[in-house]
Amino acid sequence: MERIVLAVPKGRLFDDTVELFLKSGLLKERLLENSRKLIVSDESSKIDFLLVRAKDVITYVLEGVADIGVVGYDLLVEINPDVFSLLDLKFGYCKVVVAGKEGSTLNSTSTVLKVATKLPNITKSYFRSKEIEAKIIELYGSVELGPLVGLSDLIVDITSTGSTLKENNLTIIDEILESTSRLIVNKKSFYFKRKRLEEILRKLENVLKDLE
Repeated sequence: MERIVLAVPKGRLFDDTVELFLKSGLLKERLLENSRKLIVSDESSKIDFLLVRAKDVITYVLEGVADIGVVGYDLLVEINPDVFSLLDLKFGYCKVVVAGKEGSTLNSTSTVLKVATKLPNITKSYFRSKEIEAKIIELYGSVELGPLVGLSDLIVDITSTGSTLKENNLTIIDEILESTSRLIVNKKSFYFKRKRLEEILRKLENVLKDLE
């Protein structure tokens, strides 16, 4: 049996990813997100689980260090990597939205609209499609702070329930896209380990059907 390497994202998709692989029988013992061990091997399924930052999953798969990985659709759109997206895993639902303080709009003013975001490519594409001139301010922390301190007029961010936005007195102005988690695969791995990957895919699909 060929060994497969899977990049598991730490953060909001971690628990659901682990649960899916446990239910499919591809993982025998639960992975712990705060474990010091960053590579966990399951000898029964011959899968090595790499515990990595969510944003790094694509890099590991793209470079061929991992054969497959779990990533949010929002990141796939943002980065547009040269990988195959094999399966919608259904969990991790969220929306990419434009938000701002009460009364904020997309209407261009005399100045360029300032938009804070962790998703600069999605943001640029969105405002270009609206023919609105925008200055993109890339942040790595809490983008909700942008409008509150005058750094930006609006933000583009992901939200699941909208509660963080509400807590910071921000309202959704528009929805850009909906996102769920996806199983991605390295293109070379797909060709050279196709039979093995199809077996894994089949087991995951069976679990997802049972959950419908």
